[in-house]
Amino acid sequence: MAGETTGAVRWILRLEGICVLAAAIFFYPAPDFGWGCFALFFLAPDLSLLGYAFGSRVGAVAYNAAHSYAGAIVCLVAGSLFALPVFSCAGVIWCAHIGFDRALGYGLKYPGDFNMTHLGRIGFQSGPR
Repeated sequence: MAGETTGAVRWILRLEGICVLAAAIFFYPAPDFGWGCFALFFLAPDLSLLGYAFGSRVGAVAYNAAHSYAGAIVCLVAGSLFALPVFSCAGVIWCAHIGFDRALGYGLKYPGDFNMTHLGRIGFQSGPR
């Protein structure tokens, strides 16, 4: 499919996801918020999957908005600029979630097919990946 990342580039992007996850865990402000907070909110971006109840186009937009680094970086910057640790915490957890997803091969969604992402097809299918 056009737009699908394959080969070595796909593995580099997945490695980047591992690096983002590791950095987010390293920089997580655990003394201020605790690891329970991290665990509680780690999967929060996946609530965007509820958008698929309104069709694949709405679902893909909602999923991609919640799984783009843009929002997480805005949280990190706002937390730093305005001394709002809760925003910094949210940004770090959000980055960790996205990095984790990318490391597993879950990329941004195409509107026509839930299983097709910018990192390639996800789920069970026949044939080579």
